[in-house]
Amino acid sequence: MRAALQRAWLHRGALGWSLLPVSWLYGALSGLRRALFRLGVFETQHLPVPVVVVGNVITGGAGKTPVVIAVVEHLRSRGLRPGVVSRGYGRQGTGCIEVTPQSDPRAVGDEPLLVATRCSVPVGVAADRPLAARALLAAHPDVKVLVSDDGLQHHALGRDIEIVVFDDRGAGNGWLLPAGPLREPWPRPADLVVRTAASGIEGHHVERRLGTEARRADGTQVPLQSFAGRSCVALAGIARPQAFFRMLEDAGITLARTVPLPDHDDFSGSLPDLGAEQPLLCTEKDASKLWRSHPGAWAVPLEVTIEPRFWTALDALLDPKLSSADGSQAA
Repeated sequence: MRAALQRAWLHRGALGWSLLPVSWLYGALSGLRRALFRLGVFETQHLPVPVVVVGNVITGGAGKTPVVIAVVEHLRSRGLRPGVVSRGYGRQGTGCIEVTPQSDPRAVGDEPLLVATRCSVPVGVAADRPLAARALLAAHPDVKVLVSDDGLQHHALGRDIEIVVFDDRGAGNGWLLPAGPLREPWPRPADLVVRTAASGIEGHHVERRLGTEARRADGTQVPLQSFAGRSCVALAGIARPQAFFRMLEDAGITLARTVPLPDHDDFSGSLPDLGAEQPLLCTEKDASKLWRSHPGAWAVPLEVTIEPRFWTALDALLDPKLSSADGSQAA
């Protein structure tokens, strides 16, 4: 059913038209909720440091976590100390937890664990994002900027800058859930938009590619090109596994078998026999879960390059916020 919906969301076909009345109801209720936040009936909590929200208006993964990592690395390159908050989608529980590279992905979520491991910055998760943010700032008072991974529709957390991310699906058929993929109407106001070339959306271009190195659980790294011409097995538990498989094939790797799994799959069920004769490649997000049973699997990172004028625009938006937030100053 999910696959049928995702196909239907790309066009205005019979299934979409049949679900359109439900979309109108969804739009009315979500619009009422946004209005209640604007009117102050529901509280929006503002923090003493600037908050940058990186999210999407389309359901499912649109590649926002690699953008979060790129934003965090950019802030660090400026000498700033960022922290990251997330709901920790797909984890067990909803409590407030600080994420470390040693955390269990089932407790904190695979994407927050990936950010904590890649970026070495404080990361906190909680269903209540303001709670996660305040706990993180209390534990790490040197944090000067908070980046929220997702949460564009979580209006309880006040934000200073919104970055909306689109992948090749763009806005799909342009309808709200469940007739279309949109969580809220598009276009809508946003500070910055990051989009792939095929999205059909105006904004800053992002190029996605695989990293040049693959890494194993014991820390061993090898060039990704060392797998070119070899027959491998590939596993991906992300929103669009085929995109990962296609990039591996574009790198010259022969995939004898592909294993697509649902996004955020916790691998607690029985995995298919992945064999031992051929190298096993997986996404970096899946690695922490897969390595528990297959420590020899090779994690292949997904990296992004965003055009330079995006970073200029982000800095221009952020610097005045830094200068006014409790005396903090931009580097």
